[in-house]
Amino acid sequence: MKVPSLDFREAIPGDEAGLFPMMRALAEQEPGAAHFEESAVRSAFHQFLSLPAFGRIGLLYHGPALVGYVILTLGFSFEFRGHDAFLDELFIVPARRRGIGRQAVAFVWQEAREMGVNAIHLEVDRGNDPALELYRRTGYRDHDRFLMTKWLKSGIK
Repeated sequence: MKVPSLDFREAIPGDEAGLFPMMRALAEQEPGAAHFEESAVRSAFHQFLSLPAFGRIGLLYHGPALVGYVILTLGFSFEFRGHDAFLDELFIVPARRRGIGRQAVAFVWQEAREMGVNAIHLEVDRGNDPALELYRRTGYRDHDRFLMTKWLKSGIK
């Protein structure tokens, strides 16, 4: 099977019309469907783009068609010896998934290396077997830990 070649472009203000419907689709997909509040996402999007130290949003194109996006957020960890990152979101239009996920993950690795990242983490909803399989095939390993969250702002879930 021939895998389509992808082009990547960093997201900028004004990309909301193409990006937000995909963000909604990712948030609302099963398992683990979540409420998508566009005003909160819009605010987070502009805050994220305001400071490159937060990370990058890559838009994935096959020819002229926007077929997905990936978000890499940056952090710091003593356990991981310095800069680490989260592959925070990866979405590919369902009809275009064959082989594109691996290219998107490779793009994230290259971007992360260029930013001096030592380790990339991610989370996968239980039951999202296609994503889990992709990540395992590309070298991600389960550390047998739980991701736990404490919200510091009220009204956010």
